[in-house]
Amino acid sequence: MATPITTTNTVRRALPGWLWFVFLWCAGVGAAVSLGFAFKVFMNLTLFAVK
Repeated sequence: MATPITTTNTVRRALPGWLWFVFLWCAGVGAAVSLGFAFKVFMNLTLFAVK
């Protein structure tokens, strides 16, 4: 009884599962969109260089 166990601080710090899913989904979509944009820019640069 001399050392009370407080687990509320560690539970509040961890994110729930659905929030991790939403965060990772948004990160994946953002990475795919940015990769597609970079690929489009690279293709435009190389096609104009060939012409």
